[in-house]
Amino acid sequence: MKIKQGILILISALFTTFSTIAQDKVIDQVVAVVGGNIILKSDVENNYLQAQAQGMTTEGDMKCELLENLLVDKLLLAEAELDTLIDATPSQINQQLESTIQMYISRLGGEKQVEEYFGKPVAVLKSEMQEPIRNQILTQQMQAKIVENVTATPAEVRAYFRKLKEEEVPEVPTQYEYQQITMIPLIDISEDNRVKAQLRDLKQRIENGASFGSLAMFYSEGPSASNGGELPYYGRAELDPNYASVAFNLKKDQISNVVRSEMGYHIIQLMDRKGEKVKTRHILMQPKVSPEAREHTITQLDSLAKIIRKGDLPFEDAAILFSSDKNSRNNGGLVINPYTMSSKFPVVDLPADVSKVITGLKLNEISDPFESIDESQRVVYKIIKLVNKIDGHKADLQNDYQQIAEVFLAEKKEDTLKDWIRKHQDNTFIRIDATYANCNFNFDNWIK
Repeated sequence: MKIKQGILILISALFTTFSTIAQDKVIDQVVAVVGGNIILKSDVENNYLQAQAQGMTTEGDMKCELLENLLVDKLLLAEAELDTLIDATPSQINQQLESTIQMYISRLGGEKQVEEYFGKPVAVLKSEMQEPIRNQILTQQMQAKIVENVTATPAEVRAYFRKLKEEEVPEVPTQYEYQQITMIPLIDISEDNRVKAQLRDLKQRIENGASFGSLAMFYSEGPSASNGGELPYYGRAELDPNYASVAFNLKKDQISNVVRSEMGYHIIQLMDRKGEKVKTRHILMQPKVSPEAREHTITQLDSLAKIIRKGDLPFEDAAILFSSDKNSRNNGGLVINPYTMSSKFPVVDLPADVSKVITGLKLNEISDPFESIDESQRVVYKIIKLVNKIDGHKADLQNDYQQIAEVFLAEKKEDTLKDWIRKHQDNTFIRIDATYANCNFNFDNWIK
């Protein structure tokens, strides 16, 4: 994979944190200064090692390209630090920190392997990663602010497309449109009671002095578990209605009784409140589906699929009557791509379980039931119907306006960012070590 030349792609969190927790073998020296921020030789060298490890190649000098990426990052960071509206909250930093640590664990095979690879405990890694992750968040916010008002009008999109040479017209990948009917297996009352009893026990332990965060990391089944169960500040509309109703009525540090939501059961602690937003942490536990409930749901769906195939009940009506998915149910089961808000899905946008099934279906064919995970992270079962398949092709305005508009808007934002970089190169103190004087940078004014 070649390194992308476009400026919109920032240095990844992996590169950023590796450069800060650099191996001691690299002899450090300052190779560049941008405003009040420095770039070390270890930053460049360790990014280079990681690029090689990931199999990246480039037609030019990779170290020069990596240095320029870092220069752009530091230029954005210098401006972000002057903007009082740009900030990286502890919650944002912690979430990104935990996500990065989990990525290391996934790549290297476990926490022990991570500690062996870096030669230090995970706790030390986290401490060293705080500052670079903060800088990354600030940089991303600055970049978003620069391009936030960039838009693409229909006239601009049409003019852009007419000017494209044949070889420049983008390829549209194969796209699928599908309907679904989803069913949630019934949970046994005994399993419900088991989960609620365990949460009540955890609440008692916390009230007796145990750490909420530690218990959340060990017991919670939600995505925030690695962050001690902490969630960012959310308004009522951003939370499950039952969760919000309880959270907004808690006093600071108070722990709720067991709360049921679409995701499962929780105990919630209010950490802070700002106006109409609350910051909470929670322990989520999800009742497990019994083999009998699983088989019963599959049988129900299989029977429903047979009725639809016989023509006794339209798929659309069956979805309205039986589907548990509120997003597609009232749309006759038609699923909307959350990335584009259209009903068309390239394979890369499809859920993995749907992708495996839909690529083997014929037009208007209905699948057998299969297991899936819904947006509330619950085990569900579904059948899908392939409504339409659009083979990969060269884009045209009539059928692919949205995709063309997205390409044009991305290029327009990139041009806006490039203009910003050139302007701020002139207004920012920049010094680059002579060892990089012969680099063929994309921007001419790094070396003055």
